[in-house]
Amino acid sequence: MSAVAAGYQMFQAALLDGRLRPGQFVSQKDLGAMLNLSVGALREILPRLQSERLLLVQPKRGIQIPVVDLPMIRDAFQLRAALEREAVVQAVRKVEDAVLEEQRHRHEEILAQLAQSDGHHVPVDGQKVDEDLHSLLMNATENELLMQAHHLNTIRMRMIRLDRIKLTRITLPSAFADHLAIIDAILMRDKHRAIDAMDLHVANARDRAMEL
Repeated sequence: MSAVAAGYQMFQAALLDGRLRPGQFVSQKDLGAMLNLSVGALREILPRLQSERLLLVQPKRGIQIPVVDLPMIRDAFQLRAALEREAVVQAVRKVEDAVLEEQRHRHEEILAQLAQSDGHHVPVDGQKVDEDLHSLLMNATENELLMQAHHLNTIRMRMIRLDRIKLTRITLPSAFADHLAIIDAILMRDKHRAIDAMDLHVANARDRAMEL
């Protein structure tokens, strides 16, 4: 892997682990040091990151990480709805029952762990189970362009989650109930029901983000 490609991945990692926060300004020098990139290599990836709306280059002010505001939330969730609607359509056609039943089992295990903790502690694997289901559905499209768009939008969604929403003992049961409805609809091979279930899930997540 080239230094530029590695720096691009490290930038994404820095967004997701909180080293770079929404709205933060950072100099090219400091960002290059964080990503272990030379000034030249950093300048190679800046246009790509700016075109993907993962950063903004502000003249005389430096590099800014995008602010998580209502327009960003609206746009990210609208794109997510379009991508994941197509994902469930393809999942109805392609994902095997056994794979879906395993997803159901994983969700039910997390809900059981939450109940056993009297709802005070969110199981550590809850977020991974959430993300794995969405990745499974998107992979069912077998469309590299859609999967790339989903990957970039997932980064934006994680930025929103870090800033505004995350799975908690209050939000997890609702989110997982949505997931189970999606899984059930796909198992029934009911395309329209699956689309409706996914639309409701995305709308619920969007509303939680926009209320905060």
